[in-house]
Amino acid sequence: MPKRVERYQRIDAQTFDLRSFFNQFNGQPGPRLYYILTHDAKDYIKKVMKSITVIEAAGGVVENQAGDFLFIYRNKKWDLPKGKLEKGEKKKMGAIREVEEECGIKVAGIGRKICMTYHTYISRGEVVLKRTHWYAMSYSGEGKLKPQRDEGITKVLWFKPEQTGPIIKNTFPSIMDVLIKLDLITETAAPL
Repeated sequence: MPKRVERYQRIDAQTFDLRSFFNQFNGQPGPRLYYILTHDAKDYIKKVMKSITVIEAAGGVVENQAGDFLFIYRNKKWDLPKGKLEKGEKKKMGAIREVEEECGIKVAGIGRKICMTYHTYISRGEVVLKRTHWYAMSYSGEGKLKPQRDEGITKVLWFKPEQTGPIIKNTFPSIMDVLIKLDLITETAAPL
């Protein structure tokens, strides 16, 4: 169960259908938080994933030598660099490739897996589930950041952990999950 359960609406696993749920709430204003009540979360997510198209992706949370973290501004939202894995590509290699392509940098090193996030969206008229594998990364260069404009990225910037206010106010719930997991922000600081 979520730590702050009062912020969430409960959904029964027996009646939940991801496609119809997404279509019902897609495009409606305001953040919504839900949790699904089930006895076996791993088994349940496997069932959901069998019923829908799943896209595997990977991305990184990059820290430089000054302790700053790299964020991108894509399609009017703050985000972390990530993207779809290519056929046969290993998750860590895909995460590095995506960060380097989207930000114009050379990753110095890749560390532990931080977490996985899931989010849904429409692709070619179909609801898809994107599972993103997140990794800690380091950067030691001095090069100029270069946003990958053909991917909708208009800014690539370094932020100190205490400067993440603008990001928290304008990002996706899955990115908030990654930041909470890294202790860059607390769950209590996360907006509804």
